[in-house]
Amino acid sequence: MRTNLIIILAALFLASCASNTPDCSGPQSRNLATAIDEAQGALANGCHAHFDRYYDTLLGAGEGDPKPENKRAFSEFLVWSSDQGLLSTRQAQNYYNRYFNVKFMSLRGDYNNCSHTCPNKQKVLFDMERELSDKERGLLKVSLDNKGYYRADQLYHEVELVLEATCTACAAAR
Repeated sequence: MRTNLIIILAALFLASCASNTPDCSGPQSRNLATAIDEAQGALANGCHAHFDRYYDTLLGAGEGDPKPENKRAFSEFLVWSSDQGLLSTRQAQNYYNRYFNVKFMSLRGDYNNCSHTCPNKQKVLFDMERELSDKERGLLKVSLDNKGYYRADQLYHEVELVLEATCTACAAAR
């Protein structure tokens, strides 16, 4: 009898523990506004460790119904994320700029090109190429900002040429 009582109490305890675990499966809706609401609910209820996966899912929902207004929806989501303490203001800005702005986050910094950028030129260009792919997703596929994406692509190629010339000049000055 006592053993049965212990088993029942243990089962109740385990059941109560399981019910406190948040559902972090992520947004299921293909509608961006609904998916954002679902993500906010889950993030506010303990699923903040899954932020990157949720953001990727939201980008997918945006791709399913691309329109210029999606930029604003992502901006508002990132401001909310910062207000909730899920991201710092700078992290939220970096997320937005990486996908929805023509400027390259990979190039920020106050480093001397000759001493820092040139020795790492291939990595810098690789990082920019990956970021250009993210800009294609955000600017072109989510928000239909063809002009913005092609401007980012043009900037990428201009930086590539300027960096090559700069590094050649740096090598000649040694």
